[in-house]
Amino acid sequence: MKYAFAGDRKISVAILKFIISKGYKPSALFISDSAKSSHCKELIGLSGLTDDLIFRGNSFKDNFEKIQALNLDYIFGIHFPYIIPTEFLKMPKIGFLNLHPAYLPYNKGWHTPSWAIIDETPYGATLHFMTEKLDEGNIIHQKKIEVKPSDTAHTLYKRVMKVEEEVFCEAFESLKNLNPKSTQQTHVGTNHSKKDLKNVQEINLNKSYSGKELVNLLRGLTTNKIEEAAYFIEGGDTYYIQVNISKQ
Repeated sequence: MKYAFAGDRKISVAILKFIISKGYKPSALFISDSAKSSHCKELIGLSGLTDDLIFRGNSFKDNFEKIQALNLDYIFGIHFPYIIPTEFLKMPKIGFLNLHPAYLPYNKGWHTPSWAIIDETPYGATLHFMTEKLDEGNIIHQKKIEVKPSDTAHTLYKRVMKVEEEVFCEAFESLKNLNPKSTQQTHVGTNHSKKDLKNVQEINLNKSYSGKELVNLLRGLTTNKIEEAAYFIEGGDTYYIQVNISKQ
């Protein structure tokens, strides 16, 4: 099995460690640039690759022929925050795979734990083929996770990272044998862009909300970033709200 690894964040380190532990080192590494990266040093160290096979930021896009010459079976994308050109999606013999923190076809796109809570949709993790349409490729493997009444988007996201790792590891046997079975996404599900979260953040003090609707908004907008929180405006000042929920 020959592959390039495109990753960022702690989950990508765990996945690359797992693949290497099974005896498969990457042929190339795509990492975020220094301004965006979170775990590039760990990924570089794990890969054991020379600098000419490590592509930072968008530089992989300028090295199509060089990467194509590696004769890859896969490119594995693990939270890699860059738009992938069509020619790279078609380059690997089997495909460009993506590990997505959502139970596709629900919550395609951005802020998946937030929308799972706000929209009350199924949640989990999915390994799928990448296509030109965002998160619409055939599904190789997926698992659900329970959305608990005590969950916020932040706690749900932390829990789904473990499920993402499980999904990849459970699918690995078929990946290394170069015969992953997949199923087509058969219904529409839900889809959210990055800007959609901003459209629901303001709590209108003159609007009527059901208790459940308001609680779900506050839960879903409690992430690790205060600027993504629900807020209200009073006397010209903006007040952000994050919640902490405990079960008695």
